[in-house]
Amino acid sequence: MTAPPLTLRDLAAGHLGNEASVTYAPYWWDAAPRLETLGPALPAKADVAIIGSGLRLSAALTLLDKGREVAVLDRGVPGYGASTRNGGQIGSGNQKFSVKRLIALRGEEKAAALLREGTRMLDYIEHLVETEKIDCHFRRCGRFRGAMRPEHYEAMAADMKDLKRVAGVESFMVPRSEQQSEIGSAVFFGGSVLPNDASLHPALYHSGLMQRVEARGGAIIGNAGVRKIAREASGFRLETDAGPIQCRDVLVATNGYTENLVDTLKRRIVAIRSGLIATEELPADLTARLMPKNRVYGNTNRVFYYFRVSPDENRIVWGGRAVGASGARASAILAHDLLTVFPDLGDIAVTHAWDGQIGYTHDALPHLGRMADGIHYAVGYCGTGVSRATYFGHKIALQIVGDPDGRTAFDDLAFPAFPFHPIAKRAVPLVAAWYRLRDTMKI
Repeated sequence: MTAPPLTLRDLAAGHLGNEASVTYAPYWWDAAPRLETLGPALPAKADVAIIGSGLRLSAALTLLDKGREVAVLDRGVPGYGASTRNGGQIGSGNQKFSVKRLIALRGEEKAAALLREGTRMLDYIEHLVETEKIDCHFRRCGRFRGAMRPEHYEAMAADMKDLKRVAGVESFMVPRSEQQSEIGSAVFFGGSVLPNDASLHPALYHSGLMQRVEARGGAIIGNAGVRKIAREASGFRLETDAGPIQCRDVLVATNGYTENLVDTLKRRIVAIRSGLIATEELPADLTARLMPKNRVYGNTNRVFYYFRVSPDENRIVWGGRAVGASGARASAILAHDLLTVFPDLGDIAVTHAWDGQIGYTHDALPHLGRMADGIHYAVGYCGTGVSRATYFGHKIALQIVGDPDGRTAFDDLAFPAFPFHPIAKRAVPLVAAWYRLRDTMKI
């Protein structure tokens, strides 16, 4: 007997009697399931071992094209983490700071270099999808970011002017009187549009990367969690759950799933959970009314939400930082936020709910490089991982082989640790709750 649907209204109210109808796994996996087959046996050696099988698979592609033997090691099922759990929104990372704030922190020349490199990240992922012929619904759809207060709109307008002046990024503002052309909701006070931002289907994209790596002879091995990295004269010896492997170089690419393996990185990353829900398939005329330009969407709250229409089945995929909550409670927060924007959707069913871990850094910037012991890393994407992880994977691979094209504007950034990291990690839910209260109270 089929379980009755769980509606957005019931979920938002915490009435979970029909919870059995919800699949607690990413909606994206319907089209690209995570295969329980764990790949080939662990080789005895490789030129480069990559720890983590997410979107830094781009590093494996670049290394293989440079003639290196590559082994990608994952502690579980490859592609089980954030690489296939995200919202499929692709930006350049220019929303983490206002341009004025970034200039104050880094100086105008460095700020401009970082912002311009962000646009190259978008260009690179588009180039990779096209040249590798990865069928993942990549589209330059643009991003609408709704202002939650009138003063947010004015601040965004000023920031968009600065972004154009400093980095050449195109955008335009949509006043509240005209926002129905962008969003079928009255909750916003206008918004900004970044027309070059993009979207894709994350699980299809990741599956495409895996297939290209394997076709080039790369090994992607699951159930091969790394327990220890030991320096040797010829490189490194890794002790894994699947046995030992020797390699010349190591790349740590675990981002929000970075734990105790490398203490230097552990103290520099805090994992934050992001939850998502997906609705049942909706009539095309309904989604066209709600999101007429079919962009990706967000807002200006401190604890923000993001949403879009799925590219294949016309569902709403809605995500946000439901920090401090998990499972049904996290999904209830997301449903509440969705109904705040689209209050007429209360009777729409929720079919999927899931979450994943995002890696945040103390300075809210991503980092790549080589540690004193020779281990390479590319981590800390702060919620903009689809473009940043893909691009950084390519660049760190070039650095590993000594190619000068691997240089980036991020190379010389100091990578600060979180003060009192264990406390910072435990404080995340409290800080998020405080931010959410400030958003609600408009303070």
